[in-house]
Amino acid sequence: MKKMLIGGVPEHFNLPWYLTLRDKKYQEVGINLRWTDFYGGTGQMCKALRNKEIDMAVILTEGIVRDIIKGNECKIVQVFVKSPLIWGIHVADNSSYQELEDLKGTAAAISRYGSGSHLMAFVNAERQGWNVETDLEFEVIKNLDGALENLPLGNGDYFMWEKFTTKPYVDQGIFRLLGECPTPWPCFVIAVRDDVLEEDRESVQKILNIINDNTRTFKDLPGIDSMISKRYDQKIEDVRLWLSLTRWSQSNIAEEELTKIQEKLVQLDLIDEVWPSNRILYNFES
Repeated sequence: MKKMLIGGVPEHFNLPWYLTLRDKKYQEVGINLRWTDFYGGTGQMCKALRNKEIDMAVILTEGIVRDIIKGNECKIVQVFVKSPLIWGIHVADNSSYQELEDLKGTAAAISRYGSGSHLMAFVNAERQGWNVETDLEFEVIKNLDGALENLPLGNGDYFMWEKFTTKPYVDQGIFRLLGECPTPWPCFVIAVRDDVLEEDRESVQKILNIINDNTRTFKDLPGIDSMISKRYDQKIEDVRLWLSLTRWSQSNIAEEELTKIQEKLVQLDLIDEVWPSNRILYNFES
């Protein structure tokens, strides 16, 4: 049986993976797929891909596009979630900041450099009309648990993370939500190391076929809202809103869309140049 290692964040977006693993769908086609939770998010997964600790990852689009251009030998094989990720912009409940404008020039708490929380701070700064060179500072806090611990202590002034994941902490009075910043592109993609694609693209294709079969009908599964609510400690009304906003995908990024993503990253000084799509995307038909 072929062993494959995949990583992703332990969030509700990835419940389709849990369900297919629980039901041993991959073993039915001769694949022992093992999942690893990455609490540190995209930056941590990029490092794991580079170090060959995992074969593939469900990862934020902007983070992996940037890291591929920075030398990570991977390809994007498919969009996983095509709807935008809604990043909440949070401060500690004891913070004096009341408006987004108050955060200009303060320190964004980020999981690590190159992570989604790092890159989206630039997107938010541009959206607010700030100078990304002078109005952004950063404090590395590793993950969501790090933010829960550090923000109330004043280590970092604000923290950007997926708003439904952090909603329980807003409800508990640990964070306050000052605003939102949706990604201007599909939020999650599936990336695979180049050497894995060269050696066994058939196994990757089988994995994609199985997860795609699940995501096509995921929203229609009986009691899925209750399952998500219990598993991720979310209010049922928040889960239903999230389900109404989220759209999974079974195809890759269009070349035009990939170019727009790269142009935005160039504009924000996060990459130096736009690459042709065949250096970033993998086409199973070729």
